Amino acid sequence: MKFWEEEMKKVMSKVLVDQYTLEFTPMLSNFHLSKENTDNKYIYDNLKPNESNFVLQNFTTYGTWMIRNVFETTYSLSDSIKKFEWKITGEVREIAGFECKKAITKICDSVVVVAFYTDQITVKGGPENFNGLPGMILGLAIPRLASTWFATKVESTPVNIPKPTNKSKKVVLWTDINKELAKGIKNWGKEAATYLWIANL
Repeated sequence: MKFWEEEMKKVMSKVLVDQYTLEFTPMLSNFHLSKENTDNKYIYDNLKPNESNFVLQNFTTYGTWMIRNVFETTYSLSDSIKKFEWKITGEVREIAGFECKKAITKICDSVVVVAFYTDQITVKGGPENFNGLPGMILGLAIPRLASTWFATKVESTPVNIPKPTNKSKKVVLWTDINKELAKGIKNWGKEAATYLWIANL
């Protein structure tokens, strides 16, 4: 698997860019793909964007509703909002015209996640399932996955976030997804961890 990865890296673009939208109100946020670059080629299929995927977080009920594709399976998840233990540092940078402060956490016990949030937007959300800082996350980086999410603009527009429904799929919890994924990749060696990290974003 490692040899295959190294060969793929030689012929693939070093930087892949897709566009996402994070809509939000004081109570809700909805993160979803807005424009895929169809020329992109991905080493890990789980990083490939899917127009049917979304993450809706409710900051009043502290619940998450999410559609996520993992390999050939599409999961409809309804669970509590993920909790992260953030460490806020003194570093500051500007993103999309906002002063943002740096914070660090980990997922899956060891994968470092770097976030930049602004307290000028008081909604405690962010890309994917990330949340819990004293303001909106406008920048996010996961070095071990070579992945970043950075806001390019913030617009004040009317937002109407519908409650998504998915009657055709069984509703599951995070623990259900992780158990099924662990079974499918148990013989994948070191590469198995990477797919677990991606599935848990």
